[in-house]
Amino acid sequence: MSEKKRKVAPETKSRSSKKNSPTKGASKTKSRSSKKSASTEAMKCGLCGKTENLTKTFCCGQWICDDEDEYRIFSFARNSCFRNHDRYTLCSYHYNERHKGDWRECQKCREGFETEMYVYYGTNEYNFVKLENPPKFSPTRCAKCKEVINLGEGGYSLRGKEYYCFECAGHDFLQLFSEKKK
Repeated sequence: MSEKKRKVAPETKSRSSKKNSPTKGASKTKSRSSKKSASTEAMKCGLCGKTENLTKTFCCGQWICDDEDEYRIFSFARNSCFRNHDRYTLCSYHYNERHKGDWRECQKCREGFETEMYVYYGTNEYNFVKLENPPKFSPTRCAKCKEVINLGEGGYSLRGKEYYCFECAGHDFLQLFSEKKK
């Protein structure tokens, strides 16, 4: 997914105005708390409901927290509304891949993922509009112990076309290194 400049909503603070302003505390745009009108009071994040530090999504133009800067790299935390929508939805995937039409009717999006992941990306809590009547799928199971693995939120390892739960992947990984030492 390519990097793009974020469109910042009018009368909201942008990340650049907070961190790179010419003087401490000064901002090129007015703070939302200093001036509220009837139209700005209605703006709120469509995911968490917060009303400050908002921007619009690239894909669907919905109000969302401009909070991607709160994400710590490699933490895999899900604490950023903007990042969650951008990374974990078909809506954003559809936009980033430049598909045509509505993501809910897009065959390219449907073919781009295993059914379980397609359903997860289309129905999780990071969507403003969820996929209606998602396709049925059989749950993914660990190739070794046969436990169910939730591909959308669980941890797993993939070897070839086989999925392994963390426990089995960790066990195999440790065995691999202990055999090399002998």
